[in-house]
Amino acid sequence: MKAIAITRAAQNGSNLDFLTDNELPQPTASGHDLLVEVKAVSVNPVDTKVRAGFNADAPRILGWDAVGVVTAVGEAVTLFQPGDEVWYAGALTRPGSNSEFQLVDERIAAHKPKTLDNASAAALPLTAITAWELLFDRLGIKEGGNENDVLLIVGAAGGVGSIMTQLARKLTRLTVIGTASRPASQQWVKELGAHYVIDHSKPLTEELARIGVKQVSHVASLNNTEAHYQQLINALKPQGKLALIDDPQSLDALPLKVKSISLHWEFMFTRSMFTTDDMIAQHQLLSRVAQLIDEGVLRTTLGEHFGTITAANLRKAHALLESQRAVGKIVLEGFAD
Repeated sequence: MKAIAITRAAQNGSNLDFLTDNELPQPTASGHDLLVEVKAVSVNPVDTKVRAGFNADAPRILGWDAVGVVTAVGEAVTLFQPGDEVWYAGALTRPGSNSEFQLVDERIAAHKPKTLDNASAAALPLTAITAWELLFDRLGIKEGGNENDVLLIVGAAGGVGSIMTQLARKLTRLTVIGTASRPASQQWVKELGAHYVIDHSKPLTEELARIGVKQVSHVASLNNTEAHYQQLINALKPQGKLALIDDPQSLDALPLKVKSISLHWEFMFTRSMFTTDDMIAQHQLLSRVAQLIDEGVLRTTLGEHFGTITAANLRKAHALLESQRAVGKIVLEGFAD
């Protein structure tokens, strides 16, 4: 099968040029696995991080978002059958979606939304899982609740922020404040439903004061947490909640003590990595998101379509993502003949 894989470690900087087209063996489904013929993928920060940190002997297939068609199932599969259209974000410990065929555990996959084409659907799984788990599992926000609370989403124009803004606005009674620094990204966040949009390139406390908000109850910090950390503490109410998904080199929790601020981490691969007892929760939440899309409650976060799934197009996607100037998700679709 065709597969795009990283083949060499970085030498004198980036290893982007070592993301190459390959021919690799097609896998076989067993147990809870689905064998999926991949139709479309999107690119996430985890792709660039795994690529940059690659240092192994065998090629590694990247990609943690996919839409495709089930072509075979393992003997333990009960949720799907061949011919089903599915979407999923896969597992960090297994070969990724940048290949013509991929194995994925049925417990972390779901039927794709009926009303979206493959590219539009591929933009969503990883970010939808991350946003859902962060809001409802980590921060403890209730569907239909939190009327008097204020959520600040730092980096609201990115992939996770784009779906989190919608989930928070459509499924809760929170006041939603998103941050974005450029006119295009600020407009994007407004269109997704944020009550307010502020500029994270300026002091956050000043920006909050500009819109008449003294303090917030919840923070979802999606990027540059280190740079904003003290400002986020200042902005949070006593007994507020701070959740993050990025990778600060260090984070001193002591300043949180005086306000009794709780700290929460979200890593969407935890359930698949440890085969947790509630692993099927990702199947359930992806099914719910698909339903919300088909009902017109949520919309795709596709930002740019980069063409077919080739090494050249993936290199361009990785470069744009690493520039931190992407708005919404970057999607690729189909394999060149």
